[in-house]
Amino acid sequence: MGLKADLERNVDDIIKTQWNKRDGRVVPDTDDSISFIHDAVLLEATFLYADLADSTNLARRDAFLAAEVFQAFLSCTSRVLLSEKGEIRSFDGDRVMAVFIGDDKNSRAARCALKINWVFSNIVKPKVMNAYGTKLKDFDLNYATGLDTGSVWAVRGGVRNNSDLVWVGRAPNLAAKLSALRDGIYRTWITGSVYDRLRNESKYSKGVDMWEKRSWTAQDKMRIFRSSYWWPIE
Repeated sequence: MGLKADLERNVDDIIKTQWNKRDGRVVPDTDDSISFIHDAVLLEATFLYADLADSTNLARRDAFLAAEVFQAFLSCTSRVLLSEKGEIRSFDGDRVMAVFIGDDKNSRAARCALKINWVFSNIVKPKVMNAYGTKLKDFDLNYATGLDTGSVWAVRGGVRNNSDLVWVGRAPNLAAKLSALRDGIYRTWITGSVYDRLRNESKYSKGVDMWEKRSWTAQDKMRIFRSSYWWPIE
C-alpha cells in the first residue's frame, strides 16, 4: 500500500470511529493507554505555561549563551513545578507546560508561579547577568507565566513511536497566550477562573491582594489578573 492510500485510510478511520471517552483521575502521559483513534480522557485541570521573553533574539546573538539561559530557566522552573506536584507534559524551546489536578490545583499552580518568579529574580537572572553581563547589557532578560483552569480532553497525536498528548480545551490555549504577555515586573498572569478558586494563602500577602485585575482586550475584554509578587523559597 502506498503512502497516499495509507493516509486516506487513516483519515477515514479517524472520521468513522466512535469516541471512547472516560474521566481521568491522574494526568495521563504519552505512554499511557490512550490509543491514536478516538480515545480521550477528560480532566478538570489547571495549566501553567512559563515562557522566556525574546528568546529568538537571544539565540541570534549567541546560540550557546541562549542554550545556557534556556537550560538554567527550564531546569529551575521544572524543579519548582515538581515541588508543587505539577505534572510536566511538554517543553517547547524555551517554554515548559505543566498540569495540576486535585481540589487545590489552582492554589498550588498560583503559588508555583510566584515561586518561579522568586527563582528567576533571585537565582537565574542574577547568576546569568553576573556571568554574561557584558553580552547582555542591552538585553532585557525576562519571562512570564500564564495559568488557566477548566475541562480539557487529552488525546493522542502523531504516529506510533512518534507521538505526544494533545490537550483540547480552553485552559491550555489561554495559559499559553497569557505566558506571552510582557509587562515589566508583572510576570504572573491568571484568568478570572483561576483567581476565583484561589485559597486565601495564594491570594493575599499580609492581608493585601497579590493580584491586580485587568481587562484582556485581545480576548474580548476577558477578566484576568496579574501579579508582581513572588513566593520565597527556603
